[in-house]
Amino acid sequence: MGQLRVTEIFLSIQGESTHAGRPCVFVRLTGCPLRCRWCDTEYAFHGGRSLTAEQVMGEVAAYGVGLVEVTGGEPLAQTGCRSLLERLLDSGYEVLLETSGALTLEGVDSRVQTILDLKCPDSGECEKNLWSNLDRLGARDEIKFVIASRRDFEWARDQVSLRDLSRWTVLFSPVWGDLEPASLAGWILEERVPVRMQVQMHKVLFGAAATGV
Repeated sequence: MGQLRVTEIFLSIQGESTHAGRPCVFVRLTGCPLRCRWCDTEYAFHGGRSLTAEQVMGEVAAYGVGLVEVTGGEPLAQTGCRSLLERLLDSGYEVLLETSGALTLEGVDSRVQTILDLKCPDSGECEKNLWSNLDRLGARDEIKFVIASRRDFEWARDQVSLRDLSRWTVLFSPVWGDLEPASLAGWILEERVPVRMQVQMHKVLFGAAATGV
């Protein structure tokens, strides 16, 4: 599998998805081809450590927690990501993958639970959404929209309807500092959108600027 470029490996409370609130080990891979306007992990674009899969597995195992999320950056931008996911699964971990949806899910082990982070217009990267990835999602996978404005909300709402996304768990998440969570909650309730709203629990707990948490 060769080397992986890793920004950080850490234990925290899972802040998003239906797994929010659970202890989780995060493996944050370095690098991303996207530049979302509101990105909160720009520190993962460059740098990091070069680690073998064996070293990554050792650091994950040291935390003694069964839930692992591989994230980024954009983890699928690294050729070794898919092999790492398989290795974690084969070692008995429950494995989450958070990916932008701009790169193909082809070759991702079906045992992985994917959180597909589709990009709304205000991200500046909406045109990068690879809609064919929907055909590769399994029943347990989840779709996330990070929403910065009413325009984003209406666009995401329309995608849920037009593409029948309620086949999966759909998450609407407000951009921290840009959109008041109560506003997003009100829009969801007003329009009866069949989604699950979330806020980034880790930012509530540890602060928006904290890393490694």
